[in-house]
Amino acid sequence: MDMKEAFVTCMKKYATFSGRATRSEYWWFILCEVLIIVGVSAISDRLGGLAGLVLLLPVLAAGARRLHDIGRSAWWLLIGFIPVIGTLLLIYWAVQPSQPGANEFGEPASGLNAV
Repeated sequence: MDMKEAFVTCMKKYATFSGRATRSEYWWFILCEVLIIVGVSAISDRLGGLAGLVLLLPVLAAGARRLHDIGRSAWWLLIGFIPVIGTLLLIYWAVQPSQPGANEFGEPASGLNAV
């Protein structure tokens, strides 16, 4: 999955917190989101803030689907509120390989293995 495909997929699933997201889908989307916010912020801080608000829900949804892909509940996103440790733990989980086959959150995303 490339950046464009990941961005389009995540935007189509704007507020879909169910299902699973592969590592590549999640990380390409996060990279694209960061590039958009940085690029728009270079024009105007207010526009950068607006872009961040517009992309907040799809980032949370993609994070929830990514956690589902490794067999964790989306409620684990709340651990990100713990300074440093929570963020590091979420990053660690986000880089873990996908669970092979179906889990309690559904079939693997796009039929891709741990890509």
